[in-house]
Amino acid sequence: MTNRLADTLSPYLRAHADNPVDWYPWGEEAFAEAHRRDVPLLISIGYSTCHWCHVMARESFADEVTAAQINEHFVAVKIDREEHPDVDTAFMAAASAFTKSLGWPLTVFTTPAGRTFYAGTYFPTEARGGMPSFRDVLSAVSEAWTDRRAEVIQSADAVSDALHQAATVGAGGLPDAAAIATASAAILQREDHRHGGFGGAPKFPMATTLRFLQHPLAGGADAARRALDAMAASELRDPVDGGFFRYATRGDWTVPHYERMLIDNAQLMDVALAAGREDVVRGIAEFLLGVLRRDGGAFGAAQDSESWIDGRRSEGGYYRVDAAARASLQPPAVDGKVLTGWNGLAIGALARAGARLGEREWVDAAAAAAEHVLRVNRGAAGELVRSSLDGIPAAAVATAADTGLLADGLLALALATGDAEWATRALGVLAQPLREDPVMAARGLAAVGDDSDGDLPSGPAARASAHLSAWLLGAGEEHREQAVALCAPLVERARQHPLAYGALLRLSAALAGPPRQVVAVAARGGALADAARAADADVVAVVTPAQTRAFADAGFSLFEGKDAAEGVAYDCRDFVCRLPTSDPSALSV
Repeated sequence: MTNRLADTLSPYLRAHADNPVDWYPWGEEAFAEAHRRDVPLLISIGYSTCHWCHVMARESFADEVTAAQINEHFVAVKIDREEHPDVDTAFMAAASAFTKSLGWPLTVFTTPAGRTFYAGTYFPTEARGGMPSFRDVLSAVSEAWTDRRAEVIQSADAVSDALHQAATVGAGGLPDAAAIATASAAILQREDHRHGGFGGAPKFPMATTLRFLQHPLAGGADAARRALDAMAASELRDPVDGGFFRYATRGDWTVPHYERMLIDNAQLMDVALAAGREDVVRGIAEFLLGVLRRDGGAFGAAQDSESWIDGRRSEGGYYRVDAAARASLQPPAVDGKVLTGWNGLAIGALARAGARLGEREWVDAAAAAAEHVLRVNRGAAGELVRSSLDGIPAAAVATAADTGLLADGLLALALATGDAEWATRALGVLAQPLREDPVMAARGLAAVGDDSDGDLPSGPAARASAHLSAWLLGAGEEHREQAVALCAPLVERARQHPLAYGALLRLSAALAGPPRQVVAVAARGGALADAARAADADVVAVVTPAQTRAFADAGFSLFEGKDAAEGVAYDCRDFVCRLPTSDPSALSV
């Protein structure tokens, strides 16, 4: 059969278009059909480079008998978590009431009203290791819905009530330097002193945590460097082009899960830049530009862990051979979906690294990606949307994280290029009203979610970072107030669970101390410009007098009055600006 997924804009959904399961994409049509038939929804969430998603698809969703059972008793919905992250987060939170082994594929059963009453992850075809078979799960859920409806509804309501209570956050002030140090110390206690990094297996890079530790108030730069060095020397890093894999299944960074994602690599580029590992930075840039970059200049979401070798699907086989052997193999597919926020991370990382290391190609690549996202990832009314594929925008709304990460990337691009227009466009992104997913909002699911920093900054942290960046450029005190307002309600959670709030803690540290801003009105290739780029500062801008005037005219007060002469640097520290200098050595003290 051909289901409803063939014409969607998600490679993950398209891969299930030929399943015998009568799939619906996420939308009102599926819920209306569940109401009409009076059956539960089976909601299956994954993404295109997820290995166990592929396994469950082959074992169960491609099986005619299993598909018939699903089609008879459920309305089946397939969701790409990268296309609908808020939907994924809401159902992941609901699933936590039923299993501690959260991850993907995520399998959720809901009432026709969208209330979760049972959930799990991967289910095998045959019962093993304490896991029931998927067909047994389907039978049990269907039987419960038919014969014990009242219990099912009660369970769903209890889960919904608990999640709404958990979503309530309290207001509080920002942590001071002592509290930042305490949070950092709690994280450092979990360092793996033998293998580097934090925690046991499976072991993730935890880039948001590493970036927090690298902040001066956190005092954990050495631990972050040890973690990065360990990862860079391990199987987690591709020896051919330098990209990092998703995670390691063992605590010594061996036996990776071989998918390579844009978000991990973009963030690790910033970690490596701060740690002075230029070789790692260059390796990641090679992966981003050589593998993930798509036609039009934007970056795809990820490269698959599986590929075809000798007529069979191989998990990681392509990555376990040397460069010469790879040349004869078909590389794993790249998910070409252009995600707004994920590209924002790449734009910012390439802009910062390109400016610091003098790689103009990287800055140009960041600019091309920014132009593509701002032009293509738009809805009918001109609003930003979550993603696009092959130049066609998807309908999914842009999230808070999308707008925050993109705006922050554009502000970094403005500094790297000296072009104030990027900064102005960043403020426009921040000013765009946030929209809720309409299907979630109609079912009261929009307020339920996770505000922690996982594999990328949360929505509040991403927006706060962009507002802080805008404030540092002189866009107005209201931007700092916005950053504080976004961070403050989550501070207590960050104190209690610092490992899960790395991005928020880094923002809190940045807000707790006075900034340093360096503006060098100088030729880009001169000694003064080089000294400015090497300065340990929150903002570094190397601009011409004309560019300085353009920033000032656009409302960025940091640049006001600094366009009179070329060959002069302005160094502002602790809210006080030193006398202008033409001496490069003055910027290093």
